[in-house]
Amino acid sequence: MAGIVPLSQDWEPVVLRKKAPNAAAKKDEKAVNAARRAGAEIETIKKSAAGSNKSASSSTSLNTRKLDEETENLTHDRVPTELKKAIMQARTEKKLTQSQLAQLINEKPQVIQEYESGKAIPNQQIITKLERALGAKLRGKK
Repeated sequence: MAGIVPLSQDWEPVVLRKKAPNAAAKKDEKAVNAARRAGAEIETIKKSAAGSNKSASSSTSLNTRKLDEETENLTHDRVPTELKKAIMQARTEKKLTQSQLAQLINEKPQVIQEYESGKAIPNQQIITKLERALGAKLRGKK
């Protein structure tokens, strides 16, 4: 039996601890009272807008005043008349309905409707898809 090492066990203690209380638990009334009983220091801080119904953004800032003073009427670019007509013409030549065309370019029929009525804000990717689907150049006069 020479050469056999007797089995030995390592008896190191394993210490399990509760994790430290998070911020929400520290504010809990029970936790505060327990800390008072234990004689720990307790710090109370009044937050600047606590309890009031004012959000930080409700105060009038410089930007909102600039916008109020601005007299120019700013709007988004809309689909130009030439593009509207070009889309309609190319679509009718291909004998497609608005919804069929929309399906071809993987967009909603409403998108085609908005482009043809001139209400849409032009998106170059959609115009490119339309050009490919209709096989026509829609934006040449730019």
